[in-house]
Amino acid sequence: MLYKAYEIQRSLMNASSAWASMMADMLNDPRLPFSAYGPNQTMASALDVFAHATAPRGKPAFGIRTIQVDGQVHAVHETTVVHRPFGDLKRFTHDGLGADAPRLLLVAPMSGHYATLLRGTVERLLERAEVYITDWADAKYVPLAEGHFNLDDYIDYLIGFLEHIGPGTHMMAVCQPSVPAFAATAVLAAQKHPCRPLTLTMMGGPIDTRESPTAVNDHAVTKPYVWFKHNVITTVPENYPGAGRQVYPGFVQLTSFMSMNLGSHMMSHYKLFQHMVQGAEESAEATKTFYDEYRSVCDLPAEFYLQTVDVVFQRHALPQGEFIHRGQPVDLGAITDTAILCIEGERDDISGIGQTRAALKVTPNLPADMKQYLLAPEVGHYGIFNGSRWRKTIAPVIEAWMARYATRDNAADGKPRRGNKLAAVS
Repeated sequence: MLYKAYEIQRSLMNASSAWASMMADMLNDPRLPFSAYGPNQTMASALDVFAHATAPRGKPAFGIRTIQVDGQVHAVHETTVVHRPFGDLKRFTHDGLGADAPRLLLVAPMSGHYATLLRGTVERLLERAEVYITDWADAKYVPLAEGHFNLDDYIDYLIGFLEHIGPGTHMMAVCQPSVPAFAATAVLAAQKHPCRPLTLTMMGGPIDTRESPTAVNDHAVTKPYVWFKHNVITTVPENYPGAGRQVYPGFVQLTSFMSMNLGSHMMSHYKLFQHMVQGAEESAEATKTFYDEYRSVCDLPAEFYLQTVDVVFQRHALPQGEFIHRGQPVDLGAITDTAILCIEGERDDISGIGQTRAALKVTPNLPADMKQYLLAPEVGHYGIFNGSRWRKTIAPVIEAWMARYATRDNAADGKPRRGNKLAAVS
């Protein structure tokens, strides 16, 4: 019933959006008498804001055509190198990269938004690295015949992607995938697999949500597992290829996130209205661009969502040494030669301070100088991987970390070669 009610509401809002957009265009038409008259412009701006807020949205494109590096402009090449039912692997490169450029697997969240939420992340990292990114599928478009997808499958996908890219790959996880990326690293380390990552960077991830719990964490622990199963899981309707699949709908996740900062979102739209009335087109377009991405959401497989709530947020299985993958315990102590960088934002209201840093405490056999921690001052959750501070302050730290552990030699201890030493912060 939840999904069907949403589809009815979406159809009505789509029609309203089209009507509002048409009326705004009419009021802005210079051929219309008094089109430049103040009240008409105010009404047109209000209708435009409404039309944008209620417009239908599909999967955005990355759209990274060129990139400028050291004053030179290079064409960007985007290809899909691995096709899987629940997620593809995309590759970004450009002709300005040297043969020794690091290869980086960027693990995008499967949390209701598309991988394009990390467009700015890809664009900045692409300056110096060959970037691969997980492009997770919208579950409502995956037919039931393709089976189910849970946290075990997520880890298997990451291992498969690392194997495709090959030995000597770095891995970086943004937010939610920090847990499966950490687990995948441990699984490969226990096997002494040649494709275990050289470095693992985790950003704003819920490794141990008992540290500085946020409203998101509180919501996950104040309600029992069965509450989530009965209240936020629904069935994909017949008008989608994934009809009959149980999912956690993207529109529920979007509603939850927006309700956390409802006042801020309302103020953003009021400022958008003001900018449009004032003719500040650049500022208005920046706000529209942000919300075009923010409101583009996709559905999650129910089994993955529920297992994540149970294992990550309620039982804290990974930091307590109780995480199981395919029936086998995940031993974080097996990680001995993958350098770990943990990054957190001082103002992160999704993953509190200390939740990601906890990874440094639960890897007892990793040398201290192969652990690094960065707390980005005055940065919120989104700012960790997007925006000016990401580009100018955080990305250079990641690049230096990958450069420091650029290879893995054949020494008996298996440690990567070191360049100029960086201070390890524990």
